[in-house]
This record gives sequence, C-alpha cells and structure tokens, in this order.
Amino acid sequence: MVHLFGSQFPSAAGSNAPSLPLPAVVIELGELFAGAGHELSLVGGPVRDLFLGRISPDLDFTTDADPDATIAVVKKWADTFWEIGRDFGTIGLRKGQHTIEVTTYRAEAYDPDSRKPVVAFGTSLEDDLFRRDFTMNAMALRLPSLELVDPYGGVKDLQAGLLRTPGAPSSSFSDDPLRMMRAARFASQLGVTVAPEVSAAMKDMAGRIEIISAERVRDELVKLVNGKDPRTGVDLLVDTGLADFVLPEVAALRLEIDEHHRHKDVYQHSLTVLEQACSLETDDDGALPGPDFVLRFAALMHDVGKPATRRFEPSGAVSFRHHDMVGSKLTAKRMKKLRFDNDTIKAVSRLVELHMRFYGYGEAGWTDSAVRRYVNDAGPLLERLHRLTRSDVTTRNKRKAEQLAFAYDDLEQRIATLQEQEQLDAVRPDLDGARIMALLGIKPGPLVGRAYRFLLEERLENGPAASEEAEAELLAWWREQPEFVPVVDQGAPAPRGDRNQ
Repeated sequence: MVHLFGSQFPSAAGSNAPSLPLPAVVIELGELFAGAGHELSLVGGPVRDLFLGRISPDLDFTTDADPDATIAVVKKWADTFWEIGRDFGTIGLRKGQHTIEVTTYRAEAYDPDSRKPVVAFGTSLEDDLFRRDFTMNAMALRLPSLELVDPYGGVKDLQAGLLRTPGAPSSSFSDDPLRMMRAARFASQLGVTVAPEVSAAMKDMAGRIEIISAERVRDELVKLVNGKDPRTGVDLLVDTGLADFVLPEVAALRLEIDEHHRHKDVYQHSLTVLEQACSLETDDDGALPGPDFVLRFAALMHDVGKPATRRFEPSGAVSFRHHDMVGSKLTAKRMKKLRFDNDTIKAVSRLVELHMRFYGYGEAGWTDSAVRRYVNDAGPLLERLHRLTRSDVTTRNKRKAEQLAFAYDDLEQRIATLQEQEQLDAVRPDLDGARIMALLGIKPGPLVGRAYRFLLEERLENGPAASEEAEAELLAWWREQPEFVPVVDQGAPAPRGDRNQ
C-alpha cells in the first residue's frame, strides 16, 4: 500500500485529513506508462473514495495513450487483459486481485435520437475531466507523482456534500442523460445534496432519459434502491419528473394525496415503508442481511395498485379493494420493461401480492391450516414477507401499532412452532407422484397434478397424515372424479383416466 497524506492535497482537504491507502499496483502502473512516455492518472470514483476514506473495488485510469499503445504497455505486466471496450477507448485488465480499466482521454456525446454515445478521443487530462458527470468525480491523481488534479472544485463540493457538474448541467445531461439517474443514485449512496441548478436541469430534461436503454436505467435504479438513503433518491426522481418515465407507478402515488384526509398520504407512506424495511434487513440471526433489493423494491411498490382501485364509499370512507393483486401485476409489468430477470420479477411481485395477507389475523385469529397456507404461499420469501409486513405499519396511533406488532409476534411464534412440528417450510403432500399413479392406475399427465393438488390441500388443511389415511382420502376423491370408472370384473375396461392422457 502507498499512503497519501492530507498535506499532499489542496488546503480544501484540511490539515487533519487522514492517511489514505492506495494499492501498490496504482504506482506500478503509473511507472510503466511513464517509462513508455505516456501520461496516466487515477481518475473518478477511486479518487473520490479516497477522500471518503474507502477503497473502490475497481480502479479506473485515464491516459493519453490510445488503446494499441495501452495494450503494448500492459500486456506483459497484467495477468490478463481484454478489449471489450476498445471502441470506447477502454482496455480492461486484471492484476492480482485488482480489476483495472484504462481509458484514453476522451469526450463523448449522445446523438439526440441514439442510445449509444459517440466517442471522440481527447488530448489532455483537464479536458477529459471536464466531460465527467460531477465535480466530485472530475478529480485525478497524476501517476506516479500522486499530484492531485482538481480543476472544478471536486474536493470542496465533496466536503460540502454538494453535487455539481463541471460545466453546465444541461450540457452534461444532454451528453449522457443517464447522469440524471446517477445524481439521484449519489443522493442515496453518498448522502449529498443536488445543487439547485442541477435539480432544475433534471426537471427540464427528464424526458431525455427515454433515449437510454432499459438495462442502464435498471442498473442505476438498483444502486439507488440499495443505497444508504433510498428514500432521498426516490424522492428526487419523483420531484424532478424522472420517475414519470422510469417509475410512473410510484410517481402516480402522489396523486393519491387526499385533501380531505380520508386516508393517509400513500406516497409518503410508501417512502416510510421503504425506510423501515431497510432498517429491518439485518437482525441478530442474520437471516436477511442488507442491502436486499427484493425487499426494498417490494416495499416501495407495495401500494402502487391503490390509484387504480381507490373508491369513495357512501359512508365517506375510502377503499382500495384488491390493490395488492393490481399492484402485483403493475410491478411485474414495470420490472419487465426495465429488463429485470424473471426470478427477481417473480419475487418482488409476489411480495406485493402477499403484503396484505396478514391483516385480520389480530382480530379473528387463524386456524393452523391458515398459518400453513401463509407459509406455503410465501415459500422462500417468508423472511422478506415478515419484514415487509412489519414495515407496512406506519400509523401514528401507538396503541394500534403495538397491537399489530403483538399480533405479528404471535403469528411468527405459531409459524415457528408448526415448523418444528411439521417442517412447514417444505410442505408436501403425504403421497408422491409415483404412489399416486400406482394407486389410481394412471399415467403421467394433468390428472396426476389434480390428485397432487388435492392431497396438498388436505395436508395444508389438516396437517400430516399417515400413508394409509392419505391413500384412503385419495381413493375417496378419485371415486368422485369424472374419469373414474368402477371395475366390474376382470374384463372391464381400465379407468378412463388411463386412456385420457
């Protein structure tokens, strides 16, 4: 490790700045490029993170060398290198445990109708820094001298917790509209405040986010939601109008503010649920360490079905019947548009669908079969469902909040007791598919599935049964099915179920 001391930085860093460690490969690479007659600087996030007292997992460098010259310098030094980003001036490589990217000085801009950047290589470090997204990322360390280059006041802005652009925000966002999403992400991750002129440009140019690919938008959204303060990041998306294009279902929740106060502010409630879900991620048993995107995004989206289901009842009350089911479908639809993988879509939308299932337990209580169904329906999402349901309590009525917490404590205790008795988290029918087919004399097909579901319902309703009892129940069910034909004698035809596959 190489240590950088506060005295090496401009006075803005402060005389008491801590020593900042750098991996030795940074200096080694700088010396290699210098020996070959080229400039090299550590740039962007890794430099910013030095001032935040942390080391970036990836190391980004910029150089005056073109990609061919970069390969010539690193090919014998690196463990491996790749040229996937060559068209953008970037050569990737690995040295020991470090992943490194070296990019030729450049300027890039988006064609108004294109999702892909048009790249032009630059000639100076200062010009390269000017094209970067924010001043706190427009800092560099020249190598191997470790000279800080900060032409746009990144250190000062970082200390002030202010997010600004090196040039006019409108120019920066025109070049790469994804930077507007990144501003909201940094507000979540770093706790910075977006400068007024940056926020104004985001509002004016929000619609330009539509030229960015869904995958890039999705990746920024995930980082935002997984940040330290996702509430602030989401709020910025909504306030600037970006959410109208990225998460319109969340933006629509603001329209549900009821001036007559007949129901709570659904938008602020959703942000509070998100905040509370974050606080419940890591508990003593470590069952759900954070950040957990599935839980957090389900918390944010859990009430998006309310705008479409709001009804004013004759009594003056407001209802949102089936908003859980509607919200689940809206969530899945939005996530598909953002190109999330199927497993994540299913998990989040299922949690949204189930988030109301608990309510009513405290008043009426549940039978053991109802508890089994709750666990069976949640499946591997049970731990997340526990936390989502608890997070959904935002009432200011202390007594009501305590009652709900007590009821859910009771439900979790009953689940634990039943799991000990029955291994509830792996509920299966008392007979498997092979035994069902042998007993009924049928072949694989839809009829086996129907029989299996019948036995599963019996298992959930009544708990485990002995094999003989389960077989008797199955045979009784079978005699009531339209496919069943009694066998009169040895020459009688086989049950229709055998011929109907």
